[in-house]
Amino acid sequence: MFGMDPQRLIELISILAIPMVFAITLHEVAHGWAAKQLGDSTAFRLGRLSLNPIRHIDPIGTVVVPLTMALVTQGQMYFGWAKLVPVVFANLRQPKRDMVLVAAAGPGANLVMATAWTVAHVIATLAGSTADDWLIRVCQAGIYFNTLLMVFNLIPIPPLDGGRVLSGLLPPQLSAIVDRIEPFGFIIVILLMLPPIAVLWTVMEPAMRFFLDFFYSAIRDLT
Repeated sequence: MFGMDPQRLIELISILAIPMVFAITLHEVAHGWAAKQLGDSTAFRLGRLSLNPIRHIDPIGTVVVPLTMALVTQGQMYFGWAKLVPVVFANLRQPKRDMVLVAAAGPGANLVMATAWTVAHVIATLAGSTADDWLIRVCQAGIYFNTLLMVFNLIPIPPLDGGRVLSGLLPPQLSAIVDRIEPFGFIIVILLMLPPIAVLWTVMEPAMRFFLDFFYSAIRDLT
């Protein structure tokens, strides 16, 4: 498939599966957990605060899209999403403020996971693992994918988390304008990702570079 031999395909899937599933799953769980702390137990009642990935897998976004992108780019780029965790913002104790906190919880979880994979990379390196070892490559995939998911979701276009944060921080009149974009937001995001425009990748690249440089500088300094 895509010119890749079966052994290489199995190896690639084994490297990507764990960090990608956890990055996507815990991102959504973080939204639901934050909502529950702030007054909305919808996700909790629907069993969506579970760490069981099966409860969060979207067949297209969690499996088909990331694997296809990874295969097409020979493991250089991958992206995906899980089933969205339902949040009823009207149930939050302070809906406008709490919406910002719930939205920020997902990218925050990815930042924590990228940091955890960095620590794992340091420990594995100190234990004798080399750059070509399977464990190191899993750690690198975890750092990259969580950084990608964090930066992407902070783009200020609803329904992405950054759009909800922006809406929550703006005065009511401006917030209402941002909210009107939401029904078309995902279409806008996809169009901005596609060539020849690919604006979002250009916008994301500096932030991605900043965080990746930070994590890998920490690895170099600690090993």
